[in-house]
Amino acid sequence: MRTRSLLALAGTTAALALMAALPSAAAAGAPVLTTGGVGGTAVAAGDVLTATLASGTNATFYSSATGTSGVRCATSTFTATVTGNPTAPGTATESVTAHTFGNCTSNVSGVTGVDSVTVDNLPYAATVASDGKLTVLPPAGSVIQTTVKLRTLLGSVTCVYQGASLSGTASNADNSIAFAAQHFTKSSGPSLCFADGFFTAKYAPVTDAGAPVFVN
Repeated sequence: MRTRSLLALAGTTAALALMAALPSAAAAGAPVLTTGGVGGTAVAAGDVLTATLASGTNATFYSSATGTSGVRCATSTFTATVTGNPTAPGTATESVTAHTFGNCTSNVSGVTGVDSVTVDNLPYAATVASDGKLTVLPPAGSVIQTTVKLRTLLGSVTCVYQGASLSGTASNADNSIAFAAQHFTKSSGPSLCFADGFFTAKYAPVTDAGAPVFVN
């Protein structure tokens, strides 16, 4: 269950990560987000950024920060619209409008399959700073939430996970964004749902109309 929440959070964090990257002195005076390289062409407000999981990786939602029990998804895509891209050093802003997960499996005892992992309460607000720090926040008065529906030996169960925010990092080396053991808690669901969930995923490359996005 937590894997789902984490995935949902991961979807939101991914959008933020797309815009985050390590700062570069060579990019002084350039916008925070560019295409074509560090200090390249400015990403315009209104542009849509997308990213899928880095090749050969999975998005995971485990019951502990160092464990391997939980949910694993082989595919995941996020979509975010840029709302602000000031001059670096600074903080770019975006709206995370979609985050999906697919081809998910579970190794939890009693679970026979994963029906769906859905990110709720979208859109989320995301910020990407010139130092590469990503932050994803829910709408005012809401929470970051993911609903996971599982098949079990006794029928279908629904697990809901929530978190106040999501943090990640970005790298210009491969235009990636990464989330490591992001913690979420179960808000509803039977005992089969983990009490805590830890989300880990790497998305690369983050692109704007097919062009890799860099952070300045």
